[in-house]
Amino acid sequence: MAAKNYLNVPYAEKDAAKALGARWDPAKKKWYAPDSSALGEFSQWLEDAAGAKKSTKPSAAKKTLQGVVTKAVDKNFVAYSGELPPWS
Repeated sequence: MAAKNYLNVPYAEKDAAKALGARWDPAKKKWYAPDSSALGEFSQWLEDAAGAKKSTKPSAAKKTLQGVVTKAVDKNFVAYSGELPPWS
């Protein structure tokens, strides 16, 4: 028997994984991809051998955007500081 490719599927996405052909392993309580030739369809849920979710995004995407200032395109935009509502 071929090794199962376990998936890290959140409950909210279980129907999408099932529609692609994922199967439920009741012993491990995890979804798995039954056919290793179709792993590309399950890339968002793939796990590595240690059980951690594989990152499909570049590592730069993990950096936070603290200190980044954006400017509004709309000239009538009023930034909300969180203290008093702007409509008062």
